[in-house]
Amino acid sequence: MSMATRTDTQSPAPHAADSHDLIRVHGARENNLKDVSIEIPKRRLTVFTGVSGSGKSSLVFNTIAAESQRLINETYSAFVQGFMPTLARPEVDVLDGLTTVITVDQQRLGADPRSTVGTATDANAMLRILFSRLGKPHIGSPKAFSFNVASISGAGAVTMERGGQKVKERRSFSITGGMCPRCEGRGTVTDLDLTQLYDDSKSLSEGAITIPGYTGGGWNSRLYSESGFFDADKPIRKFTKKELQDFLHREPTRMKIAGINMTYEGLIPRIQKSMLAKDREGMQPHIREFVDRAVTFTTCPECDGTRLNEGARSSKIERISIADACAMQISDLAEWIRGLDEPSVAPLLTALQQTLDSFVEIGLGYLSLDRPAGTLSGGEAQRVKMIRHLGSSLTDVTYVFDEPTIGLHPHDIQRMNDLLLRLRDKGNTVLVVEHKPETIAIADHVVDLGPGAGTAGGTVCFEGTVEGLRTGGTITGRHFDDRAAVKETVRKPTGTLEIRGASTHNLRGVDVDVPLGVLAVVTGVAGSGKSSLVHGSIPAGEGVVSVDQGAIRGSRRSNPATYTGLLDPIRKAFAKANGVKPALFSANSEGACPTCNGAGVIYTDLAMMAGVATTCEECEGKRFQASVLDYHLGGRDISEVLAMSVTEAEEFFGAGEAHTPAAHRVLTRLSDVGLGYLSLGQPLTTLSGGERQRLKLATHMAEKGGGRSVFVLDEPTAGLHLADVEQLLGLLDRLVDAGKSVIVVEHHQAVMAHADWIIDLGPGAGHDGGRIVFEGTPADLVAARSTLTGEHLATYVGT
Repeated sequence: MSMATRTDTQSPAPHAADSHDLIRVHGARENNLKDVSIEIPKRRLTVFTGVSGSGKSSLVFNTIAAESQRLINETYSAFVQGFMPTLARPEVDVLDGLTTVITVDQQRLGADPRSTVGTATDANAMLRILFSRLGKPHIGSPKAFSFNVASISGAGAVTMERGGQKVKERRSFSITGGMCPRCEGRGTVTDLDLTQLYDDSKSLSEGAITIPGYTGGGWNSRLYSESGFFDADKPIRKFTKKELQDFLHREPTRMKIAGINMTYEGLIPRIQKSMLAKDREGMQPHIREFVDRAVTFTTCPECDGTRLNEGARSSKIERISIADACAMQISDLAEWIRGLDEPSVAPLLTALQQTLDSFVEIGLGYLSLDRPAGTLSGGEAQRVKMIRHLGSSLTDVTYVFDEPTIGLHPHDIQRMNDLLLRLRDKGNTVLVVEHKPETIAIADHVVDLGPGAGTAGGTVCFEGTVEGLRTGGTITGRHFDDRAAVKETVRKPTGTLEIRGASTHNLRGVDVDVPLGVLAVVTGVAGSGKSSLVHGSIPAGEGVVSVDQGAIRGSRRSNPATYTGLLDPIRKAFAKANGVKPALFSANSEGACPTCNGAGVIYTDLAMMAGVATTCEECEGKRFQASVLDYHLGGRDISEVLAMSVTEAEEFFGAGEAHTPAAHRVLTRLSDVGLGYLSLGQPLTTLSGGERQRLKLATHMAEKGGGRSVFVLDEPTAGLHLADVEQLLGLLDRLVDAGKSVIVVEHHQAVMAHADWIIDLGPGAGHDGGRIVFEGTPADLVAARSTLTGEHLATYVGT
């Protein structure tokens, strides 16, 4: 039997299905994008770059990823869509060639105290099944090993109809959970420091209660002094046991005081309901300070912080309990799992092994599964989210990453690059928003947005290869090969901050003197103990201000003017110039447009369809009543002032009729941190990560009168473009020259080279780190090349 052979030598015409090899975007106008039209190659690695605020996230996340998600949601039934978030269609004319998008962003994992690295990645779920099958003694189902499931039991009569008659039967049930009953699975218990609640040497009539709002003879203090349960003129330390119980713990009791019906309740439950139940971030500053003083968090004495009850801790596999397994460094846990030979659970062991190996491969082997998810940095959280995608068999998917190298030491960036290329080589489209030249260099295709930020950005300045970018003349191209030189002369310290025996997390009794009055940089590979040293040993308090990477809390009504306190002097200036109340010039108060309640837009919820936001017809998006816009300051109404950029407003309030020194000071600080392009009324929810951190820094710089002399910054270059790093270094220099001490946790070589003093931790991550491997000037570190940081810094500065 002969096989047929092809006689024609011409290649067949390409199949129509193979012609869709581009994602086409035409007329994108989200946020500051100005009718952007680009074509992105599929199954390639495309990097989007540009200065902070140039429109990268607006194009990648708010346009491409958002439309893909909206179209996927529309494939579900109306019933299912009713349970999903409603997504509006992005402002874009045409989006063609989209594939399913998987977004791996930097949003912190929930700060819920019950959420850990293990629960966030399903590793805990697999471990619970493993222990329920192999643990000795056998104590129950996987629920028996969960710190989120309480042990409960009950019994009683149930009534049912059987054969036309009602029959009563006795039923009982029990659920064996793993939750520690003392701390309810949180690992910590809270205690109130009674010395912060009252002065026991005084009587109630002498003002013994020191809680904010309970002083000065107000109703809160009268409730206790006139309750009749104890003598108001007797010092609290002389109270009998019964009187102290009534004062601190009495159940709610109705009574009349001065002819008014009131409810008396013990001081501790009253404080817990009125203050401690509230979100700390939402408290007034003086209440927050009191709560920080009065509430102490201690490790639960019953479960020793493991969150699990005694039963869950007693069941072991080869002398290891589930609490021991979760406390292990993940790289060690992976080795332990690899050593288990149990054919009965072989598929489970394989799946768990793959998950744990992914942690190690992605550079997170130093974490433990019991690490609270809220304590992970933005970069760590993003890499944890990557884990579930690494072993995926899906292809032709679009992966979208938001600065995946954030929080990574130069040593770790190469590993991240390899992972991005591996995802691409499986046949996926990989879109990366990134500033680091090491990652831009591996791109198949580069899209550079700009040329500036905010209203000065939103256009495509360059599209092509990395070599083309280098010679393209854009800001990114010009700064692509920038290298900071090591300082020839360094500042002399004015003092030292002594840290002795630091042992937070993986630190091994570290002793170090941090110089003050200079720019000190703490560096080391990810997981070496930098944040543990700085945040664990230098508490933010009197004289210390810590600017971390946490998100700013705020709704779409919050904007830079409200967050920085800038709006207060502006409202007062308008009120004074027009002889009216300041409240009229607030879109959240009396001056708000009655139709949209000061939002500027009206939101229409269309159930399972995408919600629609339309500009309010009454105020035309200006957010204020028409009568308020009749009042002017310097020829501008309040809505026109809020539409100004920081740079424009700085000039407006700096001189002339609108001269307002208090507003001008705030605006100058915003310009100093490189936010001159932001508009005063731009919602905080539209700011990028880098913009939010610099906004916080500008706000803290205002606290000069409060004796804040030490600034602790956590990776201030996060989200900063190569060109902006230079401006940041200038700002840090100005802070130091003004007499401040600046301590920076940082991986960026430009900041290291610019430092006066470097403290390098390592040599590795997790239990391979936690030690000081170098202290000295950047020049000494480069000359010695004795650490990973020294090697990379020497390569960076070209020595």
